[in-house]
Amino acid sequence: EVQLQASGGGLVQAGGSLRLSCAASGFTFDDYAIAWFRQAPGKGRVGVSCILRGHGSTHYIDPVKGRFTISSDNAKKTVYLQMNSLKPEDTAVYYCAAGYGCYDPGYWGQGTLVTVSS
Repeated sequence: EVQLQASGGGLVQAGGSLRLSCAASGFTFDDYAIAWFRQAPGKGRVGVSCILRGHGSTHYIDPVKGRFTISSDNAKKTVYLQMNSLKPEDTAVYYCAAGYGCYDPGYWGQGTLVTVSS
């Protein structure tokens, strides 16, 4: 059974940092791209960052470039999203997802709420 367990959300002041974790199980980790999506209140779900496990290459949407860093730990089968210099507009439920391509998920994890106060 494929499982993606997201954690690490919380309440932080603007300018602060959080690290999200996505623990994967039930599939061959190296075969998939792992992405983080977010859904702000009243808005649709959008891709934020992605790591191609086989290549190690990464992608970020423009609003988070230079502030967010995606990485993975092979031994732990976990993907991280380090979020620095957080802004109120980063407030959202963050989801991790796995698929054969970036932002093309076949599997979703549950969300973790990130709230950035001004």
